[in-house]
This record gives sequence, C-alpha cells and structure tokens, in this order.
Amino acid sequence: MDAQYKPFEIERDAQQFWDQNQCFKAVEDASREKFYCLSMFPYPSGKLHMGHVRNYTIGDVVSRFQRMQGRNVMQPMGWDAFGMPAENAAIQNRVPPAKWTYDNIDYMRNQLKALGFAYDWGREFATCDTDYYRWEQWFFAKLVDKGLVYKKMATVNWDPVDQTVLANEQVIEGRGWRSGALVERKEIPLWFLKITDYADELLADLDKIEWPEQVKTMQRNWIGKSRGVELVFDIKAADESAAEPLSVYTTRPDTLMGVTYVAVAAGHPLAKAAAEGNAELAAFCEECSRGGTTEAELATKEKRGMPTGHVAVHPLSGREVPVYVANFVLMEFGTGAVMAVPGHDQRDWEFATKYDLPIEAVIADDHGRAPDLSEAAYVEYGRLINSGEFDGLDFDAAFDAIAARLKELGRGEVKINYRLRDWGVARQRYWGAPIPVKYGPEGQTVPLSDDELPVALPMEVTVDASGSPLKKMPEFYELGDGWVRETDTFDTFMESSWYFARFCCADNKQAMLDERADYWLPVDLYIGGIEHAILHLLYARFFTKLMRDLGLVKVDEPFQRLLTQGMVIAETFYRPTPNGGKEWFNPADVEVKRDDKGRPVSAVLIGDGQPVEMGGIEKMSKSKNNGVDPQSMIDRFGADTVRLFMMFAAPPEQSLEWSDSGVEGASRFLKRLWRMVAEHLEAGEPGSLDTSALDEAQRELRRKTHETIKKASDDIGRRTTFNTAIAAVMELSNALSKFEDATPLGLAVAREAVEACVLLLAPITPHACHALWRELGHEEPAIDAQWPKLDESALARDSLELVVQVNGKLRARIEVPADASKEAIEAEALAAENVQRHTEEKTVRKVIVVPGKLVNIVVG
Repeated sequence: MDAQYKPFEIERDAQQFWDQNQCFKAVEDASREKFYCLSMFPYPSGKLHMGHVRNYTIGDVVSRFQRMQGRNVMQPMGWDAFGMPAENAAIQNRVPPAKWTYDNIDYMRNQLKALGFAYDWGREFATCDTDYYRWEQWFFAKLVDKGLVYKKMATVNWDPVDQTVLANEQVIEGRGWRSGALVERKEIPLWFLKITDYADELLADLDKIEWPEQVKTMQRNWIGKSRGVELVFDIKAADESAAEPLSVYTTRPDTLMGVTYVAVAAGHPLAKAAAEGNAELAAFCEECSRGGTTEAELATKEKRGMPTGHVAVHPLSGREVPVYVANFVLMEFGTGAVMAVPGHDQRDWEFATKYDLPIEAVIADDHGRAPDLSEAAYVEYGRLINSGEFDGLDFDAAFDAIAARLKELGRGEVKINYRLRDWGVARQRYWGAPIPVKYGPEGQTVPLSDDELPVALPMEVTVDASGSPLKKMPEFYELGDGWVRETDTFDTFMESSWYFARFCCADNKQAMLDERADYWLPVDLYIGGIEHAILHLLYARFFTKLMRDLGLVKVDEPFQRLLTQGMVIAETFYRPTPNGGKEWFNPADVEVKRDDKGRPVSAVLIGDGQPVEMGGIEKMSKSKNNGVDPQSMIDRFGADTVRLFMMFAAPPEQSLEWSDSGVEGASRFLKRLWRMVAEHLEAGEPGSLDTSALDEAQRELRRKTHETIKKASDDIGRRTTFNTAIAAVMELSNALSKFEDATPLGLAVAREAVEACVLLLAPITPHACHALWRELGHEEPAIDAQWPKLDESALARDSLELVVQVNGKLRARIEVPADASKEAIEAEALAAENVQRHTEEKTVRKVIVVPGKLVNIVVG
C-alpha cells in the first residue's frame, strides 16, 4: 500500500467504481425497509456555494449511514429551474433563459459528482423540463374540475416597468427590487388555489410529523387560526344618505366599548365611494396604493390617515365614531376594516395620538385600576371597566357575554378566522410553467383537456424588461376561432411543491405518479434551510393533501422528519468609499493578524499591504464578498477534506464558521488516517481475535473501539451530531497510534479498531474509505459494507476513573473498582493527596457521588 494519501487519484477511482456499478441506483423492494433522504433541490444559479455543500453533505452522510444499516435508500437530485434569476441573466447576457439554465445545470451537476454524493442520477429532472411541468398542468386542470381553483380580481404589488406582480418581499422601500420603479397597488385577475379549505388539517397534522418546534410554530402562526367575533357597524354617510353597513372582525370583543374610531383600507368600497367627491381623499388613497405590504413594514411605517366624512354607529352603545381611511389597514387582511380601540392596541394608539382622537380605558390593570394611557396602549388582558353591564367580567366571560348580546341584536356572531389566504399562483412572467387555460370569444374560461397538454413554453425567446414575451407572441396564445391561451405562468412554488413525489417515478411518461410513490413516500428525512420554513414547506404539505384527495398518493404528509441546517458564515473585510458606501474584500485576499487565542486583531489587503476594516462574521454572500468557492477547495484539498470539515466544524443546526485552518486540519487528519492504515498493514498479518485471551492494553483498545461504535451510531443515527461522531473516531485513531503490540492477537485487536475507524468514517469521507477498505483486504466494496456491530461485552470495565472535585473545582482523579460501593468511592476520594490538601482544617459538609463520573466534596 502506498503510504502517501493522494486524494485526487483516490476520488477519481472511487467515483468511477460507483458509476460503473450503478451503486446508488434505487429500486423498490417490498422486502426491505426503505429510507428516502432528500435535500432541498438547488436553483441552477451557475456554481455551488458553501451552503449547498453543507446541505448536500449532511444528506449524503445520512443516506450512506442508513444504507450501512441495511435499509433500501433513495437519494435523488434535481433542479428548481424556473424563476426570475434566469430572466435577469437573459437580460444581462442576452442569452435565452433556457440555455443559461441548462448550461448552469451541466456545470453544477459536475460539481456535485466531484463531491461524491450518492445520488441516483437516473431520477434527475429540472422543473423546466416539459416532461415535468406537463403533469403540473394536468393536475391544475383536475383541481379546476374539483372546484379547488378559482380566478378573481386581486389587489397586488404591480411593477409598472417589469409589468409583473411582486411579492411583498420584492418591494424595497416602495420600489421594485429589480426595476427600481415605484410600485403600484393594482387590481388584476389572478388564479388562486383554495389552500384555506385545508387550513384545519394543515394545523392538526403538524402533530404527526417530527419537525423542529420552531418550524411548527412558524407554520401555526402563518395559518393563524383565531376565534373572534365578526360584527357590524351601521354607517351614516356625510350627506346623510344610506350606506352599506361595515363588517369588522376582532379577537378582542372585550374591548368593544372602547372603540373611538373605525378605520378602513384605501381599497375598501367605502373609501372608494367617499373619495369620488373628495380629491384630497382620492389622492391619499392613491398614495396608499403604493409601497410594500409586509407586516414588518406596516408595523414600522408612520401611521397616516384621512377622515371619510362618514360616521359609524356602535352596535351596542349607539355611539357615533368617525370613519378614517388608514394606511395600516389592508384589504387582504380580514374585512379591510378595523374597529379601533386606541386604549388597548398600540397601532390604534399611535394613530389616535397623531390625529387627536379619544383614547379611553375599558380594561383594568392588575390592580383593578384604569391604566395610564399617556405613553402607550395597555394591551394586557384584565377585567372590564367603563363598559356598562359588562363591567367586572374577565376576558373569557366578556367574550361570551358580548358575543351573545351582539347575536341577540343581529349585529354579530362568533367566527373562526384564519390569517392564511388562498394561494395566488399566477405570475406575469415568462420563465415559468404556462397555466393550462384558454378563453373563448364569449368570455368562456376552460381548462385545457389532456390531449391539449402539455403547453410547452417557447424556449427561443428574447427577454427584456418590458414584460413577458409570451404576451407579444400571437403564435403562442392565439388558438383560432377567437380562442386565446392564458399567458400567465405558475408561481415557481408550484414546481417545488410536488417534486419530491415525482422523484419516485420520474421515468413515467403516462402518469403524474404511480404506485412507486406509495413505496417511497413520505420522505423520511428532508434537509434544508429554515428560510423555507413557511411557504415552501406549507405549500408542499398542501399539495400532498391535494394529491391524496385525487388518489395519487396515500400519505397525508410529505416529510416525516425535517432537519434545518444552519448557515455557513465567514469573516468580512472592507474599506469605506468616498460616497459613504463600503468596498468589500474577499477573505482570501486579506492577511489577518491574530492574538494568541486566535482572535483577529488587525487586517491588511495582501495586494497593497494597507489596512482594511473588519466587518465581523456574517453569512457568506456575494454582497459582502466573503464567499469561498467550493471548487477551489476541492481542487486544493480533495472532496473528502471539504466534506470532513463541513461535518466536523459544527452541529448541523448551528451556523458553521468557515476556517481555512480548519480545512487544513481536516486534510492533515485524513493523511494521518491513511498513514495509520499503511503502518498497520506493514506490521504483519493479524491472528484470530480471541477475546478471552486479551491482556489489559488489548482490552482497553477494544473497549475504546466499541465505545466509539456506540457513540458514532447514536450521534449519526439519532442525534445527527456528526461533529461529535468524528471527534470520537479521532480519539480512537489517537489511541491506535499509541498502541504498540505486534503480536498476532495485538494486531487482531488493532485490525478491529482500524476497520471500525474506516467504516465509521465511510459516510463522511467515502472516497478514502472506499480505497482503505479495499487495502484492508475486503472484496466487497465499502459502499456495501455493514455498519460496525457493537459488542456490549467489550464495554465492561474492571475499574473506573472518576473525577474528584472540591467545591466544584477539579482536584484529583481516582481509579476505583467498577463495582465499588458508594462508601468505598467516598473514602478513596477523601484519601487522595490533593483532596486532603484542600479539605484540611475544613468541615466536609457533603460528599456527592455521580456514578461512573465524578465525586464532589462540599466543604465549609
């Protein structure tokens, strides 16, 4: 065996073996327990970044581990290929989005293969493949038939330059994120899926899945189930004419007697009617129609409003209060109107303070007194005051009593509401799956039939910033006899909401899914960033229930277990620019001076030797220029080193701080491992492992081997803490390096330890372990090897080492028989020389023995 570790030759040979033998091809086998491991598929942006590498390495380690447990593993890979970045690239590079996308896929696929990931590439697809989205179109048409799809006018963020709807998050300070144009609030016809029909089931089924509680909470809050009261205020118009009553919904009916004004959205019919004869109000409503509508923005923006001239009549007291148009009320939420209780809602308080409206207390503080409302609203629950017949009631009693009175008067009723809104799935963009609908000359709206599918997206197009090219292509949308095809495309969340199911039967040309989906689903472990905790995961859960109800799958949930990995972070460096900005420098171009604890003290740019500012540690990003190219690391150290560092640097849920020295340390360990195996083989042939004839040193190494097997099995299989599993193997390799026993039995004990090291690392550094397993004389490849078996008897100890503390500080270590009594352990601890030094002339108040670990002596 060559004692020199040569990663590039080793990795090339291993990958060739896996490819030639189709080692990762997944085949359904009802006799075996399946394990479906899936990492969120990437957008083909052009190059892998370190976040990708971390995500996919985690999935690959789990997949390989589960295979070694004897499970039938499937780990597929594909491409989330539609979306705006391809259109941006098309505009910038003057290349069709399809070419840009498929070129990127080819490059990124090679990068993934270079990392040795155990993917079944026979299942690969891109969501922009017609063979994929044609089934999405078919499914949409079936949902139309089932009444789960509808089209209606909706108020949206409209970019007048890009001619497209923008999500709230794409509106930055009132402007489109790409065009920079002032965004308008506009009503356009949109297609919606009835996700609200499944709101209760989406909530209840969160209890069926093994997801981080943080993610479940985020989904519960997004669905936002609430119990409240919907009530009606009569409206008196400014000109005394009759007006439609105004409905509002509140979860705090206990504050009803504190209403001092009512506010409506700028898009509310009442506001529109009031603005018809009021130019100033019309201008204000137009101003409100611009800008983003994220909850964060609404919470921080200045509260502004204008009176409509109308008054609302309180449904219980008959009190008349003014009706305002307010910029913090949106038509998309609730009824587009709110009853304002400034004494007990901070947003209402800010508005009332600005416009000098009454602020009244109707909820007492903890002492039963009217709270001080001069500085802020009092938003806690309490007992009612200044509420007439309802005075003295607590929240629950007031809720029931006020709801009952409103119902008796025909002015309101208890209602369950959801924050969740139906999913608008239409986008006015080109690079997406065409919506399979046609419109007739007499206003007909008809989903396309099976024989009219697929509607293939034209690939050779010129994309510019003037809107979707589909709207300028009569050859695409004109069908003859006055019929035209829809030119909107699907929201790209549609593709990512069912791709996991299509992987099960990606080669089926005749159906969306088949019985193979029932074998593989649900996904046993799904891995991805927490930034997808709400929309993607919620939509995928919704799609699964739709597919179930159409008889396509049998499962209720798509992902049984979820792992959300942390970010990859790195140091940042910059220099201020004359215009007040910052010029960011890549860490590879900066020389950092550190103190004796490794903390950065100062930094200079290597190119000119001049100082740069240290900007702290942040997520790797293009904007901060602190990314590290995975390909450069693979080319320098090899894939196994990159994989080992990624798994060793931090537990998967935590952020991983990039460290060049950490990567170099991983490389050194692999070299030591390789050399250790070579030296072991040079020492001679091992004898048979006669466990009854072991001496103390041999027993100790064997005990260490099986302790490591036990820990690594639990760390990888249950806890997914790969870093501690690796640390345990490193400890075992250190013990091996100190074990000097060339007898046949000694070599047999060492061989067991060496093989354990190789197999325990095989999921993490598979190329090196593939080669080492072969060098150790095994004909079966490491990929088909079983996980090392734990021998519980090897863990038995004749004696134990215990830590001895005095008042919590380490003072000694003692060796005691494994079966020593508590009294004997106490006596041994108290007799230790250094313990006596710290207890003399003091009173021993208590001796605490923690079995197998430590003794703590409390003195005073």
